[in-house]
Amino acid sequence: MDNGYTSVSFFLLMSGYILAYNYADRAGAGLLSTRNFWIARLSRLYPVYIFALILSLGMLMAEWPARSHGQFALGSVLTPLLLQGWVPPLATFWNTPAWTMCTEAFFYLIFPVVVLWKRPRRLWPLLGLLLGLWLLGMVLPGLYMWLHPDGDLHPGRYTDGFWIRALKFSPPPHVPSFLFGIALADLDGMISRAGWKRPVLGVLGVGGLYLILYNGDRMPYPMMHDGLLMPLFGLAILGLAGHNLITRFFGFFLFTAIGRASYCLYLLHFNLWLLIHNSHVLDRLHLAQFDPWISYFLLVAGAMLVMVCIERPCQRWIRGWTRP
Repeated sequence: MDNGYTSVSFFLLMSGYILAYNYADRAGAGLLSTRNFWIARLSRLYPVYIFALILSLGMLMAEWPARSHGQFALGSVLTPLLLQGWVPPLATFWNTPAWTMCTEAFFYLIFPVVVLWKRPRRLWPLLGLLLGLWLLGMVLPGLYMWLHPDGDLHPGRYTDGFWIRALKFSPPPHVPSFLFGIALADLDGMISRAGWKRPVLGVLGVGGLYLILYNGDRMPYPMMHDGLLMPLFGLAILGLAGHNLITRFFGFFLFTAIGRASYCLYLLHFNLWLLIHNSHVLDRLHLAQFDPWISYFLLVAGAMLVMVCIERPCQRWIRGWTRP
């Protein structure tokens, strides 16, 4: 659980993979409309994003005494515009997990261009490209560990300085991971969905991730954000993208239902958790003895409700309203 933050890096890499899987062929054939792509992504991302900010107004009020007036004003403007990650001290302003959406919005902005990047069509050159992107993803964390710009010789999860926040929360350090995901989609197309290769790759990826996360306290913390784990994330994705026992297990309807609501769950979980516990509603209802499981249930149920009542209706409305 202490190393659960690495799942965000997995999400960012997988976004490149999914976008390339769905759009690369159309882009290569000249059939990808940049306007329609941006509208599709905005309609998926923004309604729930704004709803999460409204739900987090209590956290916004808590920012007032903790910030200078200038920081508060700037954060209040940048966060609704998905720009807060570009100012590291304000990256987690208002709704802590929302920094990821700033990075994701930047990826959506550049995707119609980078997807046209000419990538190798043969296996070994493509593996070489993936290796290069992996190494590139470790350059900035490596420089951080070498130079110690925040003055902390042993940075960890609770290190809080300008440069570690820039490394963790601003878009540029995550670009190699996004590009790795795009190239991974090309590799995915070279491997049969059936057969023994994908289960083996999946087991190697998931097993490697388990070993590293289990020993996470011994790992170099700056490297745990994207860089170090890229190949293992890639192996796990290739394994999960096949037709095998692993995918049948994760294809269980409850897992897929939670997966569809995962975006809502991610954006809502932090402040909704605080809302549940700071309100002491579980104590008043004499349900605290069942915590944290009842809180987990409420978070998942709330995410599914938001998906059904806000995300999907707003997505349909925006796409219909913007249709030429």
